[in-house]
Amino acid sequence: MEKEIALKELESTRWINLSQQNYINQVSIDCVIFGYQDRQLKVLIPKLSYKGDFWVLPSGFVLQDEDIDQAAERILRERTNIKGIYLEQFQVFGKANRNSKEFMNRLKDLNLEYLKTTDINLEDQPDYNWFTKRFISIGYYALVDINKVVPHKSIVDESIEWYNIHEIPPMVMDHNEILEKALKALRNDIDEKLNVFNLLPEKFTIAQVQEIYETIFERTYVRTNFQKKILEFNVLERLEKKFTGAANKAPYLYRFKDKISL
Repeated sequence: MEKEIALKELESTRWINLSQQNYINQVSIDCVIFGYQDRQLKVLIPKLSYKGDFWVLPSGFVLQDEDIDQAAERILRERTNIKGIYLEQFQVFGKANRNSKEFMNRLKDLNLEYLKTTDINLEDQPDYNWFTKRFISIGYYALVDINKVVPHKSIVDESIEWYNIHEIPPMVMDHNEILEKALKALRNDIDEKLNVFNLLPEKFTIAQVQEIYETIFERTYVRTNFQKKILEFNVLERLEKKFTGAANKAPYLYRFKDKISL
């Protein structure tokens, strides 16, 4: 009942004439938002508020007078309520048959009762033809301090939740493939771009850095060798010791000297 009420409330706003907005035709942005918590790498994923299990990556479109990086930052700000997010463009997805027609038709078939009661013919909606054409998508991944994120639902979302990287639901279209490519890109970028620190709070220990490396790469590291490797990057500022109750064993806290962000 609650879901039906929510669907009816969306009736007047769901079809917002994307085709009439000042967007670049057939270009989209799909974002993979990584967070880290309790030794788990997580991804922020919305679920659409229709009958059926429709999970998607946070996505959006590019305005005619907008740089693509600005568009990605805007989309992520709308979903996380934070600014200065670390963003990395990692791949363009543009297969000739890449479109959302199969997904949209499945959504229609599962929601026929609702569409009939609201007198909506999906194929007659201006957005349907615009949205189901072939789209070229620019993939970005973002690294955020999960404790600062306030997940924000869009008008068509039922929920937006953090999912463990090993418990990702089946998403629409090629979004699971985009996520896999983003994870691969993150692993390739970590040592060169030193961006993993964007997943941590401002102050952290070397042990926390090792834990996050081990989580992302799914392997263990020898503590002394790992500490030597990280400190040799010469990008960390050593701060006070972290109070543990045993002063002689208290680890030092560190801060990234120049945290990278847009």
